[in-house]
Amino acid sequence: MNSLDLPHPPEKTRVVVAMSGGVDSSVVAGLLAREGYEVVGVTLQLYDHGEATHRPGSCCAGQDIDDARRVAETLGIAHYVLDYEERFRKAVIDPFANSYLTGETPIPCVACNQTVKFSDLLATARELGADALATGHYIRSRPNGAHRALYRPVDAERDQSYFLFATTQEQIDYLRFPLGDLPKPEVRRIAEAMGLSVASKQDSQDICFVPRGNYSDVIAKLKPQAASPGHIVHIDGRVLGRHEGILRYTVGQRRGLKIAAGEPLYVVHLDAARSLVVVGPREALETRRVLLRQMNWLGDGPLEALPREGMEVFAKVRSTRPPAPATLHFQNGAAFVDLHDGEAGVAPGQACVLYSDDGGGARVYGGGFIERAERHAEAEALLQRLEERLSA
Repeated sequence: MNSLDLPHPPEKTRVVVAMSGGVDSSVVAGLLAREGYEVVGVTLQLYDHGEATHRPGSCCAGQDIDDARRVAETLGIAHYVLDYEERFRKAVIDPFANSYLTGETPIPCVACNQTVKFSDLLATARELGADALATGHYIRSRPNGAHRALYRPVDAERDQSYFLFATTQEQIDYLRFPLGDLPKPEVRRIAEAMGLSVASKQDSQDICFVPRGNYSDVIAKLKPQAASPGHIVHIDGRVLGRHEGILRYTVGQRRGLKIAAGEPLYVVHLDAARSLVVVGPREALETRRVLLRQMNWLGDGPLEALPREGMEVFAKVRSTRPPAPATLHFQNGAAFVDLHDGEAGVAPGQACVLYSDDGGGARVYGGGFIERAERHAEAEALLQRLEERLSA
């Protein structure tokens, strides 16, 4: 057994490394090459247009491909660039834009991992005869019976488990994450010691294909109808102003509403069909239950076997929030999560990721996309009355 929990010695083990051109994946390639594995670097060209290709913090385009190629030359490993631009557009960019048309707040990084990286690239790695596909993600995997399980990494500030919850069991068994036990500063020190040109390169951004973070401008170009103006309405039915497209708003938002009111107001609901932005006080955001779709369960045993009273877990409903106590239920083929302490600003389209506890070594139980958030009774009643008034 070698360091990747594979049966053969490193020199008889081929590993494909997904090289984005950043420091993390470059160090993964360097570490495995230093151990004697047969390393094959593969870089995906995901887009090749606009300002994003030259923006610091982008990935898989322009300068990043050149950086990956130089690292491979330094390490003396094979390196290939694969054109996945059309696949990336269909699997990630188009669904990202379409989600905003329905009033959701999507997570393109999850879609990218779910499709392009851990499905298409993984298939390519198998075609190349690789024993494993390794990436620079900050997450850990360990043997768990006949399979492998995912765990949060050592470096909590770099934890990427929220964006990897949709990884299937079959994919997890084939994937390896060598950086899960390393803090980021140590990774940069390793890159410097190896003489890699990317040692001090800026980290990639979450939405890599969006220049300067202006996602609304990108969506407006792809889906002009998402920029249709409409009303900003208080949850009690009052019309407070106008907006220039629901794509510029997300549930929980306070800044940039540009309306005069005698109290702080937040976006509590987006009605895409009517092009309405519904606002209200902060307490109208409090969410106690989230209903999930596309559930990816990575726990032991089937979801159907959960006890009637549910399973105690810890849940993250935003990437920037720590896991908090919750109860997972699965009834009549549907999953929902009760949040013990409540959450504010829970947006449909985001993920609810489940863990065994809130510690650094917590196991990842998977999760699902938020279909709907149930607020406290008063807010739900106000929204229902508003819906009835608008439908009359």
